[in-house]
Amino acid sequence: MSTASHRPIRSFVRRQGRITIAQRQALEALLPNYRFTKERATKLLAADKQLILEVGFGNGETLLAMARERPEYFFIGAEVYRPGLGRCLLRTQQEQLDNIAVFDRDVNQLLTDVLPAHSLDQTCIFFPDPWPKKRHHKRRLVSRAFVQQLATRTRVGGLLFMATDWRDYATAILEVMAEQRCWQNLSKTGNFVSRAIFRPLTRFERRGTQLGHQVFDFRFQYQPTLNNPE
Repeated sequence: MSTASHRPIRSFVRRQGRITIAQRQALEALLPNYRFTKERATKLLAADKQLILEVGFGNGETLLAMARERPEYFFIGAEVYRPGLGRCLLRTQQEQLDNIAVFDRDVNQLLTDVLPAHSLDQTCIFFPDPWPKKRHHKRRLVSRAFVQQLATRTRVGGLLFMATDWRDYATAILEVMAEQRCWQNLSKTGNFVSRAIFRPLTRFERRGTQLGHQVFDFRFQYQPTLNNPE
């Protein structure tokens, strides 16, 4: 009998896409300076910085907009798509934003190996890959294991914002979160909320709306007194 451990199911595939020379150069020259590390986390928390994580920032459109508008926060962007990473790094340097760092590996590594316990003030998951085929649902990011791990890295009262334009994923998210008593749904109706004022409308979202896609927004608050995940 084999004793080899099974690899965890990934919620992403490494789509390489077309990467420009400038984006490749940005990865080589800028990524070492902007990569989020355990040491950087320690320094930021010692300086009493409030941390916001965006998971899967794509080309950085939303991450950059939030960092511009909310300079009092420090933003961590988790993304594995290299062209998007390169573009975000270029814009970050061009705009001289000093409140952004990126994590270019699986976000689960960030949660387990880099971020200290209860260090996040907010987490944003906007339009994650819906993995629409039923046989791929197990790859969806928002799962019981993921939100339980995220809870251990979120401060008391910390917020989790999510959005999707896939109705069945929205239903699945509500089902997953309903099982986690430490995450309180801040919707007055127990399901969805209006778009957060800090979340900009992206080109992706506008295109989906034009195609008739309904957007579902969520807002949850970490309340460990309801059920401590640890």
